[in-house]
Amino acid sequence: MKNNKFFERDFSTLLFDIDDTITTEGKLPAASYTALEYLQKAGCRLIAVTGRPAGWCDMIARFWPVDAVVGENGAFYFRYVEETLTMKNIYAAGLSVKKARAEHAEIEQKVLAKFPNARLSKDQAYRDIDVAIDFSEDIDPPLPMDEVIQIKEFMEDMGLTAKISSIHVNAWRGNHNKLSMVKQLVQDEFGMSNAELKKECLYVGDSPNDEPMFEYFDHSVGVHNVMDFWDQLKSKPGYVTVGYAGDGFVELSAILLKRLEK
Repeated sequence: MKNNKFFERDFSTLLFDIDDTITTEGKLPAASYTALEYLQKAGCRLIAVTGRPAGWCDMIARFWPVDAVVGENGAFYFRYVEETLTMKNIYAAGLSVKKARAEHAEIEQKVLAKFPNARLSKDQAYRDIDVAIDFSEDIDPPLPMDEVIQIKEFMEDMGLTAKISSIHVNAWRGNHNKLSMVKQLVQDEFGMSNAELKKECLYVGDSPNDEPMFEYFDHSVGVHNVMDFWDQLKSKPGYVTVGYAGDGFVELSAILLKRLEK
């Protein structure tokens, strides 16, 4: 899907998913990381928006060329302030890390008893709020999509919010999502209104848990593997790259850098 007029404007901020958006087959290519460095140096604000856990997000906020990280599908944002050498850890209203972690074992036991071919995500130990069930990251062959959807629906029947990413089914208690936490982050940290966020920022992702972002932003992009979930998406990105995963992100970055360097 190409739209020649899609990039006929500048964007102050690029928000991006991580898994299978800037990574490829579970690895972060040098080209993707370099693209982030070039974009930040060119003046583009960069915000990672991911389902990955708090432990990973702390590292990303500290070590990657990003301005902030929204993690665990909107449970929190982390922002490392280099001037004061401090990390801001802001959680969605009403969340209790202690309470969420206390419930994790019960949720995991019920899901894995019902779906014995599924696995608990290997990054679960570093999570504060949500539970991640692996269906393709460390499982070969991956679970069929109809079973993945059944896992999602089973977790919803438990009273949880559940979303499918390219590798996990993530579930949590609470009304937060990627979009709600992004709104809080840009307002609190960068003084950006919802109207400015919607109009001036670009979002890129690859899977159903990105759907609130595809729906909200005036300009959203899917790397080509988003087509694997196309029929599941009620709200679709406005532009789809030719390249898959990290290659698609590098493709998008090259287009944005041309405009930033003018």
